[in-house]
Amino acid sequence: MTPEQKAKLRELPSVDDLLNEEEVGDWIAASSHALVVESLREAVELVRRRILEEDGEVAVERRAILDVAEDIFARRTIPSLRRVINATGIILHTGLGRAPLCSEAIESIVEAVGGYCNLELELETGKRGRRERHVEGLIRRVTGAEAGLVVNNNAAATLLILNTLARGREVIVSRGQLVEIGGSFRLPDVMLASGARLCEVGTTNRTRLDDYEQAVNDDTIALMHVHTSNYRIIGFAEQTPIAELVTLARHFHLIVIDDLGSGALIDVTTLGLPAEPMPAASIEAGADIVCFSGDKLLGGPQAGIIAGRKDLIECIRSNPLMRTYRTGKLTLLALEATLRQYIDAEKAAQNVPVLAMIATDTDVLAERARTLCELLEQTVPGESFYVCSDTAYVGGGSLPGAEIASVCVQWRPKQVKLSTAVQLLREGEVPIVARVHDDAICFDLRTIIDDDFEDLAIGVADNIEDDR
Repeated sequence: MTPEQKAKLRELPSVDDLLNEEEVGDWIAASSHALVVESLREAVELVRRRILEEDGEVAVERRAILDVAEDIFARRTIPSLRRVINATGIILHTGLGRAPLCSEAIESIVEAVGGYCNLELELETGKRGRRERHVEGLIRRVTGAEAGLVVNNNAAATLLILNTLARGREVIVSRGQLVEIGGSFRLPDVMLASGARLCEVGTTNRTRLDDYEQAVNDDTIALMHVHTSNYRIIGFAEQTPIAELVTLARHFHLIVIDDLGSGALIDVTTLGLPAEPMPAASIEAGADIVCFSGDKLLGGPQAGIIAGRKDLIECIRSNPLMRTYRTGKLTLLALEATLRQYIDAEKAAQNVPVLAMIATDTDVLAERARTLCELLEQTVPGESFYVCSDTAYVGGGSLPGAEIASVCVQWRPKQVKLSTAVQLLREGEVPIVARVHDDAICFDLRTIIDDDFEDLAIGVADNIEDDR
């Protein structure tokens, strides 16, 4: 250790000395004494390490250490899970929480969760009731099923269905439908965990009705159809329609399970997208049980929705695992409000944000892009912004390969490096997640709402200021 380093270490103020600073008292009033002490201690230790490890001048004045402590304190007091501006053009962005909720769902949550709610209380009788009753009627209405229930995601729904109806028995699935979902969870693994036994038939690209029929044996309990939401096989490919599976299952007295994945409740071809299977169509075709996600094309909270025959639903509801997969009041409040939008399909297309984002015309996006571009130019003089055409995606493991024409505002930073700008946008007070294309940062209007404009402009301005 050099004499200069020793001298600087002696100059470091103690945590007790720093606690006497007026602004530190304000931190304590806004948070807690313990958290402030931890922040000060970490700041002093950080400066100590810099003195020992770094060459050159290291500021040890109180002001410099308080600035370090303030940054540490701010990071510790900012919520880890918070609002983000999605400028990527990926509507169902898994990393950003997938579907944004409709205003009715948000209002329902805010109104109910500040106090108590009748989660498991029947107001008419005063007796304890089932929490899923709040949405079961709506599930029946939008699917045409006899009964329905909700669990915390569609993977849980699949496992619970198989564990209840097929444990110790064989379930026949097309080889081309053995999907792997996010997080490396594979259908065969889910089936193994459920206690059911997988019998895969057909080939990767073609599975015919004969393949199922030849595989049926005394141990078979169900035929399972799985919608490959996150990939497509094109060209020389064939999968057996659900209606044909139902006819075969009736002949052998088997159950038909249809895992629909994304769970579109309206005909998305009316929004300009490729066709997606709908729960109501599957139920009408004779499927005994269907399951699908709540936070994808349905546009609600994360949930797994199970619908189908009443006797089978009651069996699933009675499974002890049901309690481990049950949803909380926030999910049920948001899901009920979202499902109500689908009583009127036209209303849903307008009010459910996912559907509205998909349906918005590019002329409307272009007009909004010009407005954002003007705001950015006014807020960040010296930088140039351009409106251009681009491509957006549904995302979230839905409609792979389906592109949606979009419009974005491009920014090629002049006063800061591109990579630095992208990082600073993510680390801002309101994080902004954009994409980089053609050496430019692209703000896609397909996923940016009008209320984001001001915060986005401020975020870009702070970006430039922070790098100076």
